[in-house]
Amino acid sequence: MALKPPVEVPQGAIRLNTDSQKLEFFAQDQWWEMATDVASPIATRGVLAGGYTPSAWINTIDYIMIATAGNAVEFGDMTVARGDFGGTISSETRGCFAGGYFPSGQVRYNVIDYVTIATAGNATDFGDLPRTANAGTPLSSATRGIYAGGYYPSNNRDDQIDYFTIASTGNAADFGDLTDETRHGGGSASATRGIIAGGNINPSYSNHIQYITIASLGNAAEFGDLTAARQTCYGASNSIRACFAYGTAHPSYSNAVDYLTIATLGNAQDFGDLSTSVNHTSAVSSPLRIVMYGGAAKNEIQYHELASTGNFADFGDLTEARGSCASASNGHGGLG
Repeated sequence: MALKPPVEVPQGAIRLNTDSQKLEFFAQDQWWEMATDVASPIATRGVLAGGYTPSAWINTIDYIMIATAGNAVEFGDMTVARGDFGGTISSETRGCFAGGYFPSGQVRYNVIDYVTIATAGNATDFGDLPRTANAGTPLSSATRGIYAGGYYPSNNRDDQIDYFTIASTGNAADFGDLTDETRHGGGSASATRGIIAGGNINPSYSNHIQYITIASLGNAAEFGDLTAARQTCYGASNSIRACFAYGTAHPSYSNAVDYLTIATLGNAQDFGDLSTSVNHTSAVSSPLRIVMYGGAAKNEIQYHELASTGNFADFGDLTEARGSCASASNGHGGLG
């Protein structure tokens, strides 16, 4: 095919180049090859790992298809039964589950597991956190996983932030410090910014929202406030909006959900309500939808579209009632 078409071809015209089998568009008196993205091999999938049932702490991994309401399906098993997680660490291909707690002997773990999200199967050892901790706040970009704060036996709460590269197995390293020693905070992210909301700080629950720049090491800074002080307010996001479903508002559980705009500092606002009051719920998200699941002795899965506020609706059920699971998604806000 000739580089220049007849003069009557309009600017912006599109054609298929039968020699290269590529789409081209016409601009500045020349045909240009169009850049095309390879489609993801699977629809956006949410993976739910570990946690506790009414009778036991488990290593079970479930998954859901976020765009399609329905019940969770078995995925595989974690390397060790544990729970007390919150937040999402995952890329488009790999999900990671860091830290955790098992009550028999009050064992806290520094282990990091990973799975390939597109392929059901058991988790594999990734590496270790530099400390044994549970109740931390995991979040991630497409390349870097973050584990912030948590329950650290020597002082009950921790302000340490750790990080690791999701694509390469290995141990986590020091990132910086939170503004408060925090456990049971909620985590979410855009491609550039990580959010840590609420939690338990000495001596009370917190309404503080902190943020970090994921690509550069350093300490967290103040973002704003939640609508109320809460712990176990686990969250998820797309690249624009983060939502946090409240767990404990002393002395009772809550069904309230807050939201904020990740790119602009400021206070959170009311998003709507879950159908029931929950503690230790968890969350996954796609660019369009947030899904909240489980909680203490619950198997409920609920969802809402992220672009509009309102109350959550029924999505389906987990394979068994459980709370405090780890999360992973190949479509969350940290992926851009």
